[in-house]
Amino acid sequence: MQLGIDFGTTRTVVACVDRGNYPIVDFVDNAGDSVGWIPSLAAARVTTGELRFGFDAAAVADDPAFLLLRSFKRLLSQPDAGPSQTVLAGAHELRVADLVHGFLSYVRRALATASNVQRAVAKDDTLRVVVAVPANAHGAQRFVTLDAFRRAGFDVMAMLNEPSAAGFEYTHRHRNTLTSRRDSVVVYDLGGGTFDASLVRMVGAHHAVLGTAGIARLGGDDFDELLAKAALDQVGLEMDALSPQALLGLLTQCRDAKERLHPNSKKIALDLESFGASAAVTVSVADFYDACMPLVERTLDAMAPVLGPASEEAAEIAGVYVVGGASELPIIARTLRERFGRRVHRSQYPSAAVAIGLAIAADESAGFALADRYSRTFGVFREGAGGQEIVYDPIFAPGTELPVHTKDPLTCTRMYRAAHNVGHFRFFECNAVDGGRPRGDMALFGDVYFPFDAGLTEAKDLARVAVQRTDANGPRICERYSLDENGIVDVLIRNVDSGYERAFRLGG
Repeated sequence: MQLGIDFGTTRTVVACVDRGNYPIVDFVDNAGDSVGWIPSLAAARVTTGELRFGFDAAAVADDPAFLLLRSFKRLLSQPDAGPSQTVLAGAHELRVADLVHGFLSYVRRALATASNVQRAVAKDDTLRVVVAVPANAHGAQRFVTLDAFRRAGFDVMAMLNEPSAAGFEYTHRHRNTLTSRRDSVVVYDLGGGTFDASLVRMVGAHHAVLGTAGIARLGGDDFDELLAKAALDQVGLEMDALSPQALLGLLTQCRDAKERLHPNSKKIALDLESFGASAAVTVSVADFYDACMPLVERTLDAMAPVLGPASEEAAEIAGVYVVGGASELPIIARTLRERFGRRVHRSQYPSAAVAIGLAIAADESAGFALADRYSRTFGVFREGAGGQEIVYDPIFAPGTELPVHTKDPLTCTRMYRAAHNVGHFRFFECNAVDGGRPRGDMALFGDVYFPFDAGLTEAKDLARVAVQRTDANGPRICERYSLDENGIVDVLIRNVDSGYERAFRLGG
């Protein structure tokens, strides 16, 4: 069975391949209702650390015996994210990688026991899936996501960037908007936790990503916080004054109220009686939108690079395709139409566009192909000027075309003679390099050590060995970097003279 799974910040949506159609999978929640998504929630029992996920976590949201972990996917975008990253749930320290694995295992069980495709799953329990990550996800987030899907029992065919997947859904529904002169679309993807924009050229069934930009931590959650702050201001409270459980309850209420807004809405009513209000607090929609505008402008500023430097270049695009659950906020479409006019197209299923696009990618008979690009700069810090300064050596640059899964990884090598007894590698990702220095959204993979001195190959902890300069005519060292179709980097460091080598999967 072939599926597209969009593991979202607030909701996870699954679409399936059905003879050229790509319907959304419905799940039965704990109340017996059928819905087209699973809430991306985890809950930990305060006393034991017992975990519940999805609908089971939502069912204990108001139970003081549990701590609700809302939007835990956002933890993966933190600069120090990785397989060993942890989060505190009461007195219990939980690995974020285990949270993601546990949640995706829950999704796997729900497909088999509480979905409208459970009979098909029973007949063919090999679930071949295409999954997605934000376009600007760093290597550790990509690795943790891919590893969690595989450990949960899914056969992962490919991992795409989220706006690239939405591009497939655009072609599926709006092919008639594309012409030989206007064959490119900007995908504006505002989800629960991230914003991405990609310029995608669409020629027949072949898609090529020409540029990508985005903001790792801007999404619907941030709009919810603005609404919560506006309401709390009316009763003289700060969000910091609320207990974690009370704050989560308020943010959930704000999300629900935000999602009910329509273009004619004038007021938003919120129940703050438990926080000291004598009645429901009313927030003007106009005031809420005014508070939201700086966030909306940030998305437009972030999108500007993929439109090109000149307005006439932007005029060549067929349209701006608006997807993502948070994009349903009416001010988003209004602002984009003011900027781009009639060329703004909103997905009929904004919360499901990525999942549908992933299902299309999973459908080998559809014949779609994608040439995606690496969206960040990957490099390593090195000594320069004979040890007098530290320089950043970029290995893979933004815009590097990713290999497709039928090709070998893209490789890059560095050769030199070692000048130290131990190599201390600080691998680093960033948005861009300016004047030889990394800038923008930065993430350190961690420290990697390699024994240049042949006598240290058996050392158990090279981090404890003092790094010393040695004869400049040291052993020949070869670093071989491989970038795969998922945007994950592997490195092989080899002492050419002795033949000793070590391999590392960065982010893993």
